[in-house]
Amino acid sequence: MTGIAALRVLDVHKAFRARSVLRGVSFDVSPGELAGVVGENGAGKTTLLRILAGQLGPDRGEVELTGSLGYCPQHAVLNDALTVDQHLRLFQVSYRLPDLGRANELVERLGFADYRNIPVGVLSGGTRQKLNLVLALMHDPALLLLDEPYQGFDWDTYLHFWRIATELSEAGRAVLVVSHLAYDKERLDTLHRLDNGTLGESGGGIRNRSAVDSRR
Repeated sequence: MTGIAALRVLDVHKAFRARSVLRGVSFDVSPGELAGVVGENGAGKTTLLRILAGQLGPDRGEVELTGSLGYCPQHAVLNDALTVDQHLRLFQVSYRLPDLGRANELVERLGFADYRNIPVGVLSGGTRQKLNLVLALMHDPALLLLDEPYQGFDWDTYLHFWRIATELSEAGRAVLVVSHLAYDKERLDTLHRLDNGTLGESGGGIRNRSAVDSRR
């Protein structure tokens, strides 16, 4: 990992009316780091991610990003009338990509190529989440923000998700996974716990991924 942070969060505060949601949250994610934030439902995880993604402004503090951003929200923002392929083409234009090579690879790896011409409104929640993840990944962002990214996944897709996340980290991408449960925390380089609006260390992951590779 390098000394330049892909994401730097400095003393972020956020309140809604009289309720304080985030109180002085600070942490960094470096290029090549696979980091996690866990916390109970209502702990402020989604609010934090929306601030990191630029969808919501903090009341106080700063967020600094280096490089391109990919954001996979907890609830997929998809058009039910459009097919999987139409979503991919729409985002291809938005990202100004020359082709759909990366997107096609991810669709194959996540196992939903047979649904490419089907409107997403009739797809299962797990398949919609696969598309949600591909849309966040297809432009190969320097920083990837993932909010409950594997909800609805079957076991094989869950394992594919972690393989992809590990490959991104090994390629120098910064990855932040936010979840209410710390599944497979040994896969993470760093794990933080969000509790009552503050962030603390919740045990480290592993720098040497040999143990992870042995479980694939």
